[in-house]
Amino acid sequence: MTRIPLTLIALALSGAALAQTAPAPGMSREAHQAQKDRIEADAKAARAKCDGMPGNAKDICKAEAKGAEKVSKAELEAQYKPSPRNEEKLRDARADAAYDVAKERCDDQQGKDKDACVQQAKSARTVAKAQAKATKASEDAAQPGSARTAPAGTGAASGVTATPGSAPSGMRP
Repeated sequence: MTRIPLTLIALALSGAALAQTAPAPGMSREAHQAQKDRIEADAKAARAKCDGMPGNAKDICKAEAKGAEKVSKAELEAQYKPSPRNEEKLRDARADAAYDVAKERCDDQQGKDKDACVQQAKSARTVAKAQAKATKASEDAAQPGSARTAPAGTGAASGVTATPGSAPSGMRP
């Protein structure tokens, strides 16, 4: 049995603690790279565990490991550079990972059962992505000063209304 240096154990535990809690705003580049390296090492170890498995169990295991790595990297990017785009990428990564695992699980079945299973997995991914888009749209609408909201002092909120056949003030019909 090999001995693991105490510093490596401490590093692994601190990495796990960082993964469990949201980092302080403005994660440093070094901390981001360390987290990314940890994610890649964890994924490599997870894939190595799959090597001893037989048949489709191995494929499912590899899909789970790959999905977990993609989701973890998307979470890291969303923490490192918070933005609506990175949040959307995270939601998509989760939906795609679940789909890939479900599709591999379908390989255990045959014929119509397999077709139905694959169709159900596709439907679940479609629903998850639609929910992600709906969440993004509601977040965009809730953002004060977002591009989708009208500037203050315009429209019905300012008491200015348009009637059919009339142009807004300052414009000719």
